[in-house]
Formats: sequence, structure tokens, C-alpha cells
Amino acid sequence: MKQIQIQYHKTPCTEFILGSFEGKICLLDYRYREKRETIDRRIQKGLDAVYVEQDNPLLQETRKALDEYFAGKRKTFGLPLLTVGTPFQIRVWEALQKIPYGATVTYAQLAKEIGRPEAVRAVANAVGANALAIIIPCHRIVGSDGTLTGYAGGLALKQRVLDIETIL
Repeated sequence: MKQIQIQYHKTPCTEFILGSFEGKICLLDYRYREKRETIDRRIQKGLDAVYVEQDNPLLQETRKALDEYFAGKRKTFGLPLLTVGTPFQIRVWEALQKIPYGATVTYAQLAKEIGRPEAVRAVANAVGANALAIIIPCHRIVGSDGTLTGYAGGLALKQRVLDIETIL
């Protein structure tokens, strides 16, 4: 059976689970998020692979990049990514990656960006299914009135991440 190599990584803010598959990052998510099992099943089924706790140079590079990001020393990642989801979810995640560092957009703006202005709820669900936190910046999505809305890492962490991006 194919393997997804995983590692856990603590930052000053939270703990992540990181995974790589065939030389690409397929998982960088909050270890204790509410939908952990759903996300893990989707990735393992989509890649027809199982998690194996094992380190590798790409996971080491990802941990270093995360530490630099949380220290305010990195704005982009440039890591090879592998997204596992439906074509619609992947389209939403690609649009998320175009949101500039330090900027925020609403779910409605994101829906319009992908040419589906009527699909705000579906866009919100796709954002919530993102398994590559921070790198695919779902934290940059806010409610229509500019307030913070749901976030897999919790709203306090979402605010902290946004603060990192706007202070620098």
C-alpha cells in the first residue's frame, strides 16, 4: 500500500499534522480540528494510501517554513502541493492562493472570483475543507461584514494569523 508520510509540528500558536506524498505536501492542517477524521479519510482515500509517521526532507522544509511564517520572516511558501478534493474544491483552493498576503476577501467575493457568485455556501464549505492551512490561506476569508467567521484552528488563532500578516 502507498504511504503518506506524516509528522506533527508544534508552533507557538498551535499544533499541526503535516503529510507528504510522492514529493508533494498533501496535508498541513490543525492536528486537533473538528473535522480531522473527515479530512484524513478524504486524503487517504483520494490517494489510495495510508498514514505512516516518518520524516523526510520535504516535511523538514515545511516545518522550517512554518516556523519562519509564524516568526514573521516568511510571506510565501513555494512548496510543491498536492490538493485532494473535488474539482470544485480545488478551484476554490486555487483562488484562495491568489489572495495577497495581508489581504482579506469575503466568501461572496471568492465565489465571484471563481465565476460562481450564486455558490457562496458551496464556496464556504470548500474553504472549510481545506487541508493545507496557512499555505492555502483560508484564514484570509472573512464574513460579508468583515468579521471573522469559522476557522478550523479557531477564531482566536485566525485573528493571530491575520495579525502576523498585517503587522509586518
